[in-house]
Amino acid sequence: MKSGIIKSLAEKKKTGKKSFAVLIDPDKANASILDELIELSSVAKVDYLLVGGSLVISNYLDDCVQHIKQNCDLPVILFPGSPTQVSKYADALLYLSLISGRNPELLIGQHVVSAPFVKQSGFEIMPTGYIVIDGGAPTTVSYISNASPIPADKNEIAMCTAMAGEMLGMKLIYMDAGSGARRPITESMIKLVADNIEAPLIVGGGIIHPEKAYLNCKAGADVIVVGNAIEKDASLIKEMSAAVHSVPAKV
Repeated sequence: MKSGIIKSLAEKKKTGKKSFAVLIDPDKANASILDELIELSSVAKVDYLLVGGSLVISNYLDDCVQHIKQNCDLPVILFPGSPTQVSKYADALLYLSLISGRNPELLIGQHVVSAPFVKQSGFEIMPTGYIVIDGGAPTTVSYISNASPIPADKNEIAMCTAMAGEMLGMKLIYMDAGSGARRPITESMIKLVADNIEAPLIVGGGIIHPEKAYLNCKAGADVIVVGNAIEKDASLIKEMSAAVHSVPAKV
């Protein structure tokens, strides 16, 4: 099984080097939008492009991934909301297990369905403990998963959930307040989780200002993911990327 991106993230974590990922929803991205995002991301030295969403209703996923791969060399990582959101043209897949919820389908059930195709895909499989945090507004992922998010002020629950995910073998932990969150995850929660796990920590949801991206990284996030804010203003890519990459590495 390939492990290049996971290995790279682990090495970056050791040195304190932060990464920035742009999340692209195939339902909202036509060729012209993709071209703009690709150009801006390449110039801004974005580290990864995530493709997917909680509810992909178009048949554009393969075309979207292929278009990106044909026009830039940035790693494309799938961020699937269901077993059908898999494209063989991607570089890697966040194999998400919703460890913050109690829905067995999203803990293991849908993985059983998708396992044969994922195994044959040839791309890198990235076992990821997915933790949904209350962002102050109902989100698609909460509705689809039929699972309540962790309350925004329950730092200890988030910490214990992340620790359990790591001990169960998850190579990455992804904390998400959800697309369009009214409030992002607090730095205090990020710090407590980051201080108690060794796996790289991905943080997303509700990050609309470069300063917040910077503060999240200072608190311990290793990868910042922004999608919704960039859909509204693609020019934010440059500022967000600069903020994330300006965090000092470990001496």
